[in-house]
Amino acid sequence: MTPARGDHEARRRDVSEAVWRVLSARGFEGLTLRAVAAEMGSSTGLLTHYFPNKRALVAHALDVLDRRSQERPRRIAPGDGSPPPPAGLPRLRAALLDILPLDGPAAAGNRIWVGSWDVALADPELATAHAARYGRARALLTASVADAQRLGELPGDVPAEQLAAGAQAFALGLVVQALFAPGEFPPERQTVMLDAYLAGLTGAGWTGAAGA
Repeated sequence: MTPARGDHEARRRDVSEAVWRVLSARGFEGLTLRAVAAEMGSSTGLLTHYFPNKRALVAHALDVLDRRSQERPRRIAPGDGSPPPPAGLPRLRAALLDILPLDGPAAAGNRIWVGSWDVALADPELATAHAARYGRARALLTASVADAQRLGELPGDVPAEQLAAGAQAFALGLVVQALFAPGEFPPERQTVMLDAYLAGLTGAGWTGAAGA
């Protein structure tokens, strides 16, 4: 008998939760059908209904990672204190702070993201999908940059897309340094470095909130 659609979707959610727990504990290197099956207390045979091979499992894991990142709580930028964050530079700053490993959960999530790079780069299709994910994130940053330019907070003589790409690259580079040398790049220093980067874009000192 074919499982009811609701049962199938519930089971797929269970699988996704198990995939996430394995990723959190072992990273992509430890992500196998056997490990996910053990996490669920089921057989690998059940999982083959969802993932016929390791590549399909990895592709799903990358989707789970992306969804988890999008659903995690976000910072509210300085302003009136109510969502959505105010437009312009404060929103851009908040979005960049959300990328950084400023606390335990953010560091854990970033470790999984960095671990995903090698997996994705080894497969052209997965690499293309991963590039699209970063592209979507860059588009959101571009919108904040464009707002900041419209408000006169950032110079308008550089394309918003170019400034957003630079900001994303800066944040990702800082992520790598903080993950490898957390003692040298504690949250406070990461925040100071980000504010200095933004001040460089504006051509003046940054006057936003000093805290993370």
